[in-house]
Amino acid sequence: MNLSRFFIAIVRQELQVAFKRWGDLASPLMFFVLVASLFPLALSPKHEVLRNLGPAVLWIAALLATLLSLNALFRTDIEDGTMEQLVLSPYPLPLAILGKTVAHWLLNGLPLVVLAPVLAVTYYLPEDGVRALSLTLLLGTPTLSLLGAAGAALTAGVRQTGGLLALLVLPLMLPVLMFGARATDLAGAGEQITGPLYLLGALLLLSLSLLPLASAAAIRISLD
Repeated sequence: MNLSRFFIAIVRQELQVAFKRWGDLASPLMFFVLVASLFPLALSPKHEVLRNLGPAVLWIAALLATLLSLNALFRTDIEDGTMEQLVLSPYPLPLAILGKTVAHWLLNGLPLVVLAPVLAVTYYLPEDGVRALSLTLLLGTPTLSLLGAAGAALTAGVRQTGGLLALLVLPLMLPVLMFGARATDLAGAGEQITGPLYLLGALLLLSLSLLPLASAAAIRISLD
């Protein structure tokens, strides 16, 4: 099996396992929908207020939903011995970690990208703002998954890691949140968003090149 087939096999296996646990799969998405839907009820009904706060609220909800889905990313594989087999296999462990992270994004990040424009209607975002929201989430959520995978790898050997995981990765996720919300806000005001988009793209490329290696090293430490 060559590397591309190995990568595809990891992604397919993760998707098949996730689809058998619909409850775990749906919880972060339901959290995102509930948080984004309840904020307009608690805030002022004025269109201007909702339009100004909408990008930040939607991005914060997406970040928290991503965190909620990370708790058991690698723990099950460590407990049942799957991760040890991947470590001992002739294939690169960072590639396996990347495959698991891609599957995580397909199951959690991509649905957020699809749902966000629908929820943006409740915040009266203009058409340009909705497009910018979708584009920034498409660039930003993979980075959130990669950062979350690195944090999950560091805490994989520790029980009850929800608070510790959030403490580790939230500071690293804040730039993605700020650039994404800022770009959406600028687009809603009719201004250029090239700068924040370039920064989100640079963060994604940097994360893709470094974080799978860091996650693999953290997994090896957790298994020792």
